[in-house]
Amino acid sequence: MDVLSDILAPYSDDIAKFAGSVTCLQFLSGVFLLNDIRQKRSSDAYPPDPFLGGIVLTILSLKMGALMGDEAMIKVNVIGFGINVIFMVVFYWYASEEFRSKIWSKIGIYFTFTLGCLAYANFEDPAKIEFRFGMIITAILVILVGMPLLNLGKIIETKSTEGLPFPLILSGTIVAASWAAYGISIRNQVVAYQNLFLFLLSFIQLSLFAIYPTSPSTSTTPEKKKDDSIPYKKMKSNSPSKSKANKKRD
Repeated sequence: MDVLSDILAPYSDDIAKFAGSVTCLQFLSGVFLLNDIRQKRSSDAYPPDPFLGGIVLTILSLKMGALMGDEAMIKVNVIGFGINVIFMVVFYWYASEEFRSKIWSKIGIYFTFTLGCLAYANFEDPAKIEFRFGMIITAILVILVGMPLLNLGKIIETKSTEGLPFPLILSGTIVAASWAAYGISIRNQVVAYQNLFLFLLSFIQLSLFAIYPTSPSTSTTPEKKKDDSIPYKKMKSNSPSKSKANKKRD
């Protein structure tokens, strides 16, 4: 790790700019979801968690950036916070009155959790807070990034990656790799190991697309052909030629 740090250290500013750029692009991926919502004129069929989770993560990452005194992290998460707030407002705008009450209940849960984390950061030992607060953020990211792996059994059974968001997983892999490189370049073990683990989770999901197709297996098609042949036989037995032959016999 020290050898890699020495190699990357001169390029830490450039790595930070790249990591910030790809992270902002990942924040903007919510545009595709909002476009579907706009076309349907309703957000009731979608959960608000991606946008609420984005708001919470950017607030906590802002706190982490402040603890580290890292301007790159602060700038990126200020932009990410603004983007997620705008997306959440649009999401709420297209929600029905009944669904809005559910959104407010979730906002209350996320808000309480965020306040608890920020309060903890203010009372924790300054010598330990950077590592421990970083572990809280890592746990949240692992849950969000690793959630698609809960469907691993179904993916193996159907031999299909249908339902996995390939663009989001690909962008997440690039983002994790870039921030891991940045963490190594500035010799920050929390940032480096956090993102190396997230990179591993994303890479596992990405490798599934190389193993399985995005469409379900068509192994059941031969059985359908057999079923389709039965009506044909029945129609053949009732053909005009056979009915004439039966009349001649009579």
